[in-house]
Amino acid sequence: MSEQTETATRKLSLPTLTAMVVGSMVGAGVFQLPSRFASQTGVYGAIIAWAIAGTGMLMLAFVFQNLANRKPQLDNGVYVYAREGFGVFPGFISAVGFWASACAGNAFYWVLIMTTLSQLFPPLEPVLGQGDTWWAFLISVAAVWAFFLLIRQGVKEAAWINAIVTAAKLVPLLLFLVLVIFFFKPHVFAANLTGGYDVPGGDALFAQVQGTMLITVFVFLGIEGASVYSRYAKKRSHVGTATVIGFLSVLALFASISILSYGILPKEQIAQLQQPSIGGVLESVTGPWGGNFIRVGLIISVLGAYLAWQLLAADVVYAAARDKDFPSYFGKVNKHDAPANAVLWTSVLVSLVLFAVQFLGNALDFTLDLTAALALAPFALASAYAVKIAITKDGYQGEKGRTRDLVIAVISTAYTLFLLWAAGYVFLFLSCLLIAPATLLYYFARREARAKVFTRAGLVVFIVIVIGAIVGIVLLATGVVHIEPPAPAEPPYLPHE
Repeated sequence: MSEQTETATRKLSLPTLTAMVVGSMVGAGVFQLPSRFASQTGVYGAIIAWAIAGTGMLMLAFVFQNLANRKPQLDNGVYVYAREGFGVFPGFISAVGFWASACAGNAFYWVLIMTTLSQLFPPLEPVLGQGDTWWAFLISVAAVWAFFLLIRQGVKEAAWINAIVTAAKLVPLLLFLVLVIFFFKPHVFAANLTGGYDVPGGDALFAQVQGTMLITVFVFLGIEGASVYSRYAKKRSHVGTATVIGFLSVLALFASISILSYGILPKEQIAQLQQPSIGGVLESVTGPWGGNFIRVGLIISVLGAYLAWQLLAADVVYAAARDKDFPSYFGKVNKHDAPANAVLWTSVLVSLVLFAVQFLGNALDFTLDLTAALALAPFALASAYAVKIAITKDGYQGEKGRTRDLVIAVISTAYTLFLLWAAGYVFLFLSCLLIAPATLLYYFARREARAKVFTRAGLVVFIVIVIGAIVGIVLLATGVVHIEPPAPAEPPYLPHE
């Protein structure tokens, strides 16, 4: 993007930035909440999970607010905090992790669209399945490259697109809340309180809560949205404020949707609902029209979200190339002022993820969890950088606010590290498998800049990643981690039966 274009775009007010944060977080994930929560826990576990996620993510929101205020010159997105705080290679890891997370999320969008279309049009179900058939793959990939052709022609997020997408997301969700409150059944809610931890063989409450952690990360992706677009803000102080206001709004929405659903259907039936499970919950009290209304809104909102996140993913790669952390090839723009090469390889990576999930059981949940897991390293590194600047008093005038910021950053760092543990070793090794070969891009960028490839600390980090990738390959080869065709599933619970 040219300097002139950036200057012209630097007009985003506080309401606009707040809308961007809300729009980034209220995406496809919220439509999955009832089933994902009910498959893991009951009401008590859900309340605890949202308390943990709310506290942790609020601290992360405060971290982004603090970094935006203390380090206003770092305006190329989340990954620059890792680069500034811990060196070029950790910055590269953060950039790759965030880019890969966005690409996995965009693959998730297409899987979700395909499975939703099969519900809207039952004759398509044998063709599209749960978004995991080869026909679904071909249609999704065709759509990915159609969007690529649009974006490389200079297509941006127009205001009217944002307005339609926002309405398509919020109107069905608000209708859902109104109707589930009206049809709420206290006795059903009471039966769903424990989630089974009080019966022999049931999962312990902590294990139930742990099982919800990745979905809570996924639905909050976008909390860094104001930071990514911070260079376009009218005032720097608006960046952090928009992040916090947007976060508190969506936390109330997410918690209400997941918890109130327990007052409509037994936990076991909610867990068996096809995604988007909000549609199934609503359909159980309204009949087919309620579920279809949700599904149509979902498809419209996800198409808009895909455009936004494809642009966002490409922008991360483009910014990293301009900072010489990626090869300069990714920083080139075409005659339409679009980062064509960044968009090209973003589309390639989305297509590869879509191809890979055809060989996995439950493609929808896998892409959702992979998206969340890949975002954790950039979040953890940003939090750790906030700890560092508070300890070293970097960017602080005297002691004012430093202790508070340090406490917040420590809590945020502990929370993101807890999430890395809760995600499980499978996604850790899969992340290493992705980052290890991607380091070739880092190598070429450093050679291009005629700079030393690795510092001693950077080399140690790289060796750890390579070992993790090797362990991942061994786990796959020995069958400890299974990658196999989806097994035939039991028919899901259909609320209109």
